[in-house]
Amino acid sequence: MSSVLQHEAEGLSASLPPLLVAADHLAASVSLGVHGRRRTGTGESFWQFRRYRAQDAVTAIDWRQSAKSQHLYVREREWEAAQTVWLWRDGGANMDFASSKDGVTKKARADLLLLALASLLMRGGERVGYWAGGDPAAASKASLSRIARALMHPRGADGIPPPAPVLRGAQLVWFGDFLDPETEDAMRRISRAGIAGHLVRIIDPAEEEFPYAGRTRFESGRSESEVFGRVERLQSAYRAKFTAHGEVIAAVASRLGWSSTVHRTDHAPQAALIALYGAIGGLSGMM
Repeated sequence: MSSVLQHEAEGLSASLPPLLVAADHLAASVSLGVHGRRRTGTGESFWQFRRYRAQDAVTAIDWRQSAKSQHLYVREREWEAAQTVWLWRDGGANMDFASSKDGVTKKARADLLLLALASLLMRGGERVGYWAGGDPAAASKASLSRIARALMHPRGADGIPPPAPVLRGAQLVWFGDFLDPETEDAMRRISRAGIAGHLVRIIDPAEEEFPYAGRTRFESGRSESEVFGRVERLQSAYRAKFTAHGEVIAAVASRLGWSSTVHRTDHAPQAALIALYGAIGGLSGMM
């Protein structure tokens, strides 16, 4: 038993650093265009001095700073409104799909985007945690490592987010392909709990384009397979059904007041990360 645990630990330690480094680099490349989310308001941290205005209270004047010049100055504090954002990635077998040997799997791209988003949000002071991971949301390097470990060793359900004691007013970012038949029910359940949602639909280019021809064998994540002859004849019907599925998911999200976006694994992840950060509320800090 100890040898099995040691092997798992070694595998985890070997895989986590490159993933975390890649995610941190991705977050850093996006944060170059982010000014941060600092605004004036109630808080403990000093932000800036500014000239006194007639509508300001006299008690707001910083007399020490004002004594250094001929003008009156007000000390402004930083607005503190940290959000709590929970993250979830579909870990089902369908997410292991990649249509080419050189392509990235849907799960790998979801992991990269999830950790990069966590890093980016933490840079802005937001509290972030992994849904049903068993750890509190926080804005720290330790929290980022806990999220990464939760991705490698998920607890409980692998597909849709399981029930979790998450407070109302929080936000959930859900990465997956949303092929699970229970997806819509889970979305409504989470919305009824007072949680805002953001969906990131990860798709492989072959899933959208269906570039197959001739006699083709298709295998599912449940070890089932089926052979089709002249499979190109199914292309139009397949594409229509695939598009309709995406439209249904987006429509349900819209009715719930959630955001939804689509990301193909053959596209660069930066644009998806920027769009997602903006949907959560980071546009106030974008250039």
